[in-house]
Order: sequence, then C-alpha cells, then structure tokens
Amino acid sequence: MFPKFQKASDKLQMLLQNRANFSAFRSQTSMARKSSKVQALYELCQNMFTPSGSPPPSSAAINKLCSVLDTMSPADVGLKEENLDDDRGHGFFGLEQLNRVARWTQPITYLDIYECDSFTMCIFCFPTSSVIPLHDHPGMTVFSKVLYGSLHVRAYDWVEPAQESKGPNYFPVRLAKLAVDKVLTAPCGTSVLYPRNGGNLHYFTAVTPCAVLDILTPPYREDAGRKCTYYRDYPYTAFATGNGIKIEDGKEEEYAWLAETEPDNLYMRPGNYTGPTIQV
Repeated sequence: MFPKFQKASDKLQMLLQNRANFSAFRSQTSMARKSSKVQALYELCQNMFTPSGSPPPSSAAINKLCSVLDTMSPADVGLKEENLDDDRGHGFFGLEQLNRVARWTQPITYLDIYECDSFTMCIFCFPTSSVIPLHDHPGMTVFSKVLYGSLHVRAYDWVEPAQESKGPNYFPVRLAKLAVDKVLTAPCGTSVLYPRNGGNLHYFTAVTPCAVLDILTPPYREDAGRKCTYYRDYPYTAFATGNGIKIEDGKEEEYAWLAETEPDNLYMRPGNYTGPTIQV
C-alpha cells in the first residue's frame, strides 16, 4: 500500500512542479513580450550605431528602426495610458495633486532609458505649453516618436555655404532655411533629422500633454564637438544682408537668421523610467 501511495505522491509533486514551471515560463514569456519592443530598439541601435557616427546607418537600417518605433505605445515604455490627461509634466509617477496655477509652471520631465558611447534612448514628458527652445544636434541623427498628445515642431537646416550677417549691437547671425513647421499628433510616424538636413535645429512646443521617445546618435559629447547650442530665430527681413545674398521674392518666410543665445525658458527635471529593463 505504502509504495503505491508514495508513487502517487511523487506523481502529484511532479505534476505540481510542472504546473509551477509552466506558470513561471508563461510569466517570463509575458514579461518578454512586454519588453520586446524596448529590447528590440536597443539591439537594433547596438548593431547600427557607432561612437563616431561613421559610417552613417544605411537607409534600410534607418527604415527598420523607424518601423519598430512606429509601433511604440505609451505602455511599451511604462507610461500608464489612463494617466495621459495628467498635465503636470511629472511623467505620471504618483506625485501629489497640484493646484491649477502651479500646473502651468511645471517642468518637462526627462526619463533616461539607456545611454552609451554610441546612442542615447530617452523620453521627454511635456505639460501643455511647455517648450524646448531652438537647439542643434551637431553631427547627430535623431529619431523622435510622439507617444501621445500633440507637439508643434519648428525646425531649420543651415544654408550652405554658410551665409552670415550682423544683428543689432553687431552680434553674428547665420542664415537657416525652414525644414519643418507642423503639429505632430499621436499616433503618427517617426520623425528623423540628420546632421545636415531634416531639421537639425529644432524646437518643440507642447500643444497638449505629450511625450516623445528620442534616440540620439551619437550622443551629445562636448569633447567630440557635439555640444548643444541654443539659438534665437529672427525673420529674414530683420537684418540687411549686405553680402549679396538673394532670396526669391515671396520665399522670405522660409528663411530665418539664427543667433546663439542662452535658454531662458527651459524647465526640465529628471524622472524615473519605469518601463521594461533592457537586457545588455
């Protein structure tokens, strides 16, 4: 009798263990599914990018990365969809409620996902009307995916060869051509800017609460000549050219003079990234 009971007990334990293993496997599989898009982005970037940005990624590689970014949702990076109307700009991390006046003065929240010598992956969470001022990405390629909300993007590329003039008090200005001036509303495709085209100098204004997933390659690095510089744009007609520059009549609004400046309306704070962990 006892041997039979022992065999039955062993079978029961084996069955329970198999169920536990299956449950753990299913849980791990579910977690893998949740993290697969972020992990896929990381692996693609590792294969595509270099610390110097050379050679530049191929068109096929860029399209492949964009195709993954195009499918990204707030939930894929740990942003809770039920909180997308929260206008505090904190990244939705359970901070206490603020009064109505304070809501409009809240900073943009920066979430660091991953950074190495070759690229940076990060998220910017914008409260309504918040702004990242006009700035450049020297020698860099940047992929931007609006995860939710609406964002106004205005972007320029330098006119080449360089066209310069003098503003009031003789401060130098340089001519740039408007490349992008539109509102991006999720769901929408991924935007890409390149070192010399696509709107390498841009600024963002939040039309509604919104979040942007960015991949920058190579990352900002001052000792490698990739320092972030801020600018103020002036209408083309604001300054006399005096150097033979001629813009086609009726096209003046497509150009602007840019002068280096210090940002006076950039309010940003770090937040905690709560999305899937990247397996390096």
